This record gives sequence, structure tokens and C-alpha cells, in this order.
Amino acid sequence: MKKKVVLIQENEVILDIMDEVLEDEGFEVTPSLTTEPIENIEEIDPDVVVVDDHIKGEKKGSEVIKELKSDPDTEDLSSVLTSTAHNIAQTAENCQADDYIQKPFDIDHMIDVVRKNAE
Repeated sequence: MKKKVVLIQENEVILDIMDEVLEDEGFEVTPSLTTEPIENIEEIDPDVVVVDDHIKGEKKGSEVIKELKSDPDTEDLSSVLTSTAHNIAQTAENCQADDYIQKPFDIDHMIDVVRKNAE
């Protein structure tokens, strides 16, 4: 059975690249430029959520992850924060993300991080 990934990025080109690579690696991906999939998280039932910190909308990606981690229904959902910020490790820790990917990223590293957190 394919592992499911909800992928939320602010840049459409990055979203498309990550989506294509992850699907090639055997993941079932729900890609989005908005947080809409988070509203349907229980229906999608992903193994991991990958969220950019600078997503479009009222909330930052780190806030979305923090909310997921503070909800008993989604607290065990693996969450990965992505960002170009130099302090992403601290931001990821503060929002209780399980892992992070600093941009620009190496494709193999991105795959490894997603695979590890989808287990």
C-alpha cells in the first residue's frame, strides 16, 4: 500500500517538482498551494504532512503544524516543515515538527526525510 503525503508549498514550481519526485518514489501525493487539504486531513488520512513555512494564507506553515500537533486526533501525524530560513531547525522544534527540510534542498535528501517520516 502506498504511503500518503499531503504536500503544501507556496511555490508552484517547487510543489510540482516535489510532487513528481515523490510520486516516482511510490508515494500517493495530495499537492496544494493552500492549506485546504488540512481541513480534510482525517478523510485524506496521510502518513506524513510536508508544509512550507511561507504558505499563502493567514497562517504560517509552522502554525499549521503546531495546530496539528496540539489536536489529539492529529498529534501523532508526522509533520515536516520546509523553509529557506536559516533558523528552520529552531522553528521546526518550536512548532513540534518531526523533521524539516531546508531549501534549497537536495532531491535525495528530501526523499529520505519524507520516507523516514512516513514510516
